[in-house]
Amino acid sequence: MKIKELYEIFLKYPRISTDSRNIIKDSIYFALKGEKFDGNDFALDALNNGAVLAIVDNDRIENSEKIIHTKNSLLLLQELASFHRQKLGIPIIAITGTNGKTTTKELIASVLSRKYNIYATQGNFNNHIGVPLTLLGMDSNTEIGITEMGANHPKEIASLCEIAKPNYGIITNIGMAHLEGFGSFEGVVSTKGELFDYLIKNNGVAFVNSGDMIIHGLAYGLEVINYGENSKIEGEILENNPFLKIRYTVYKAYDFKEYTIPTSLTGTYNLNNILAAVSVGRYFKIRHNSIIKAIENYTPSNNRSQVIKTDKNMLLLDAYNANPTSMKSAIDSFYNLDVNNKILILGDMLELGKFSIKEHENITKLIEDYKLKNVIFVGQNFSKINKDKFESYNIVDELVLRLQTKPINDKTILIKGSRGIRLEKILKYL
Repeated sequence: MKIKELYEIFLKYPRISTDSRNIIKDSIYFALKGEKFDGNDFALDALNNGAVLAIVDNDRIENSEKIIHTKNSLLLLQELASFHRQKLGIPIIAITGTNGKTTTKELIASVLSRKYNIYATQGNFNNHIGVPLTLLGMDSNTEIGITEMGANHPKEIASLCEIAKPNYGIITNIGMAHLEGFGSFEGVVSTKGELFDYLIKNNGVAFVNSGDMIIHGLAYGLEVINYGENSKIEGEILENNPFLKIRYTVYKAYDFKEYTIPTSLTGTYNLNNILAAVSVGRYFKIRHNSIIKAIENYTPSNNRSQVIKTDKNMLLLDAYNANPTSMKSAIDSFYNLDVNNKILILGDMLELGKFSIKEHENITKLIEDYKLKNVIFVGQNFSKINKDKFESYNIVDELVLRLQTKPINDKTILIKGSRGIRLEKILKYL
């Protein structure tokens, strides 16, 4: 089937499903393959559960009026998404970076939705499947699209850009993450820079943190809207106790104006994410009072920069992901937090490959330099290098048992670690 024919069907049934267990009624089901499953095996289930059409790439499935065979279901999904994006013809903002992608995406979405009908990546669906699904979630009412782009191997961002064809881009920051896939920090820089490479070739616009020299260098040759130090939109932290209160200053000719935003975010590292949202908002003509309200009303979720007050403790939860850059930033911010009775609960940083032991040692050294005493580590890497220094557990279930027999009370606790460590399991015991 040609893409134009499939697109006509999609316009009649503009919903996509990829999980036969959770079929959206009257949707088109794409049978995708994963490491542990083959969606082709469930195509008939998808039709029985309410899909109007199933796209499959396995010849063993018999032909029918509701089955379409293709060479590669994923490639067809991506092709359909890119075709749809071109038909929509709307501005697309792409966001990538080592840390802060999702928070920045959600802040920008909150700001732009004050004036526009926007559609943004749901959760962190930011890969070769998530980006196409994001694009196909947009419709004729969408005025601006926002796509988050993640990667753990070279050329992934370039591939996602060819699908989404963004007009605008933000690289939040570049740090030590997914080194197992990238091979080196230089590999991370090169891959994140693929977003700006695409924008350069297609006359796009980049929003750039002017204080980040690496990202500034990647933007050479682009039309750049700066935010941060020595730009037209600067910011400073007024409070971090534990919620951030920031002030941003807008410079114009020989005049300037200052605006204050109380937030529900924690972590000084979120200042630049907020300034990015302010910068994008102003570019798209959002009034300052609307920007302030949007950011003030934004509440983080999904284990990211969350502040949770329990009956026992105050929890600063940032356990969706972790890498050396985000871990250091979180510890720096926590160290400067003006509260007593602090405890660090840190989980291993995964996907670092040959750099793993060294980077975990660097985090331990930082903790020792700050003279932080109340520290609990979870994970084999941290445990291996901290046997006699700090309280350590190989797996989170061991820490759960400890908390059941020896509870923690009246503390402010930073919980930070890679998603695979599953630190969220300790929440109900804190």
